[in-house]
Amino acid sequence: MKKLISIILILTISITGLFLATKLLEPKYMTGILEGAMIGEYYDDPTDHDVVFIGDCELYENISPVYLWENYGINSYIRGSAQQLIWQSYYLAEETIKREHPDMIVFNVLSMKYNEPQNEAYNRMTIDGMKWSKSKIGSINASMTEDEHFIEYLFPILRYHSRWSDLNSDDFKYLLHRDKVSFNGYYMRVDVKEATDVPEGRPLADYQFGDNAYYYLDKLTKLCKDNDVKLVLVKAPTLYPYWYDEWDKQIVDYADENNLTYINFLEAQDEIGLDWSKDTYDGGLHLNLAGAEKLSKYFGEILSKDMNVPDRRGDEKLSKYWDSVEKRYNAEIKRQTDNLEKFGNVHGDTED
Repeated sequence: MKKLISIILILTISITGLFLATKLLEPKYMTGILEGAMIGEYYDDPTDHDVVFIGDCELYENISPVYLWENYGINSYIRGSAQQLIWQSYYLAEETIKREHPDMIVFNVLSMKYNEPQNEAYNRMTIDGMKWSKSKIGSINASMTEDEHFIEYLFPILRYHSRWSDLNSDDFKYLLHRDKVSFNGYYMRVDVKEATDVPEGRPLADYQFGDNAYYYLDKLTKLCKDNDVKLVLVKAPTLYPYWYDEWDKQIVDYADENNLTYINFLEAQDEIGLDWSKDTYDGGLHLNLAGAEKLSKYFGEILSKDMNVPDRRGDEKLSKYWDSVEKRYNAEIKRQTDNLEKFGNVHGDTED
């Protein structure tokens, strides 16, 4: 009995030590690159969403779920991450439908231009935040580059062990908890950098989307149809990366063939009211808060009037939840605005 107790105690201490070491060494994404924290935040939201946006930065920086709630009563969430590839979007959609079954999934089509795994750092920002499930395993296997190994996702300490020398105060402060960095998946920026000298698209040798990209778009389409979830394809109204007419035609044709709605917001810039001297914070790559709220107003009208997404502002529990999100949202607007006035940037960093 004493030997058994000793073994159990040793195992408990070893497992606890491994857990804490892993948590310590994992990137926290609480300062600097915040996008790596956003996938994990989804699991803290206790509500059932009517609309879930899935995709890359062209969604999570350009659509405000807070605006959609305040003005249309649409309960939505953005499951977005940096350079989210279409197979990652598929597995996030698969997981989302198993967890809550939204009425609609909105997918941004820019990632169709990628046909193969791209970059481990971006893979990690999408995959590490997912809870373990069949969907996460599928995403890992589909996303790994040649230099990556499944066991390093299973045991992250094998990947991050070299971070010992780079640990900072954030690693200890956020060892067992994380602050919220998004607002139902929306990444806010209030600053302005006018879009000037936006590069034109260079001619490509081949404009055809790859077989692998189409394979996962087919899987996403089937997944939604099999589960009675409306799939809407969109292209965000950003100026760069360039969106080619040849790419757009392929999405138009695909939507027609599969009876899907496709909205290219680039074609509606005037109706949206975008002003590229004021509505972007990085020269046309992404919208700032002013631009995101304009796009949210335009899309909110379509969602509520044309697609009959319900207004749920009469739901007491939902309203209570959104009250807390709105308070954080307004406080972040004030914080970033104050920092701009004081320091010249939204982070409050002083110049060297």
